[in-house]
Amino acid sequence: MSNISKEDYLSTIYKHRDKDGKIKSNLIAERLDISGAAVTDMLNKLSKSGFVYYRKYKDIKLTKDGENYARNMVRRHRIWEVFLQQVVGVPWDKVHDEAENLEHSSSDDLINRLEEMLNFPEFDPHGEPIPDKNGKLPGQKKGIQLSSVQPGSKVKVIRVNDFDSSFLNYITKIGIELNTVIEVKDILEFDNSMLISVDGNKTNISNKLAANIFVLRENN
Repeated sequence: MSNISKEDYLSTIYKHRDKDGKIKSNLIAERLDISGAAVTDMLNKLSKSGFVYYRKYKDIKLTKDGENYARNMVRRHRIWEVFLQQVVGVPWDKVHDEAENLEHSSSDDLINRLEEMLNFPEFDPHGEPIPDKNGKLPGQKKGIQLSSVQPGSKVKVIRVNDFDSSFLNYITKIGIELNTVIEVKDILEFDNSMLISVDGNKTNISNKLAANIFVLRENN
């Protein structure tokens, strides 16, 4: 718990807030795998520091300073992920944890140099957009969760959540990566798990797993 920094909190809020820029404290706790009490304690500190708007039992929102700080941390993290995968050859299910360590000790100048060396990448290895040094995000088609796709549909993977390396490791083993085409064969009424086909290989995945994979319908 003590290893989770304010940067981790701000990045989590930035990445998982809703379209109105708000997030609930229980989602922060879930994403960081910590207690609600620990989240409340940190939110009070971040509020006093001017990084978040926070009142008990209300949704949380980043202030302008919090937004700028969080976006810069996300930018650092995602550029390091690209570097680790493309230059060092680290698999996509390992780059998140490595980038987590590197992002905290990097200067903005180093990040800008890395970005230039990598030819200004727009997306990280998991399909997440990378803010440029002015904070601008690249255009991106809005995907839907695989868990919402109906049987008989073919979809293409455009993004996956990267917060859990065991999740990434598992989907890699069953052949899912960016741009993979998935055919949804059936949905089990009992638990909403899915029978899918990847490159002709059928497998069952849970609803929770499917909810962390974002796709576009093949005719998009």
